[in-house]
Parts: sequence; C-alpha cells; structure tokens
Amino acid sequence: MADAPNPIQLQKHLKGVDYPAGKSDLIQTARDHGADDNIINALERLPDRQYDGPNAVSKAVTEAR
Repeated sequence: MADAPNPIQLQKHLKGVDYPAGKSDLIQTARDHGADDNIINALERLPDRQYDGPNAVSKAVTEAR
C-alpha cells in the first residue's frame, strides 16, 4: 500500500483548482505545479468523480490508499 502524500504538499500542488473539479483536472493541475510521483499516483487512485473542495480531495486521497 502506498503512502499518502503530505496533505500540505498535496494542497500546495492543487493551488488554483476551480472547484468542483474532476479527477483529471486535479491530476493536470498537480502536474502543472510540479507534483512528484507520490502525489500524482495518489490522485490517479481517486474515484473518477467531482470533488467539492480541498478537504474532499484530501479525504478521498486518504481513503484511496
């Protein structure tokens, strides 16, 4: 099981996301902000749905481990 990324680092790489946002939007924004493989992999494991805000993303990342 992979380690969940640091929540602060996760949100740093998602800065500027216009919520609600889909999984692909989150991954693209993280890549655009230079996220490492750990963060990208965590986002890729998320269910493909709309996320209402940063807390919803952090919760989903934790649950998807």
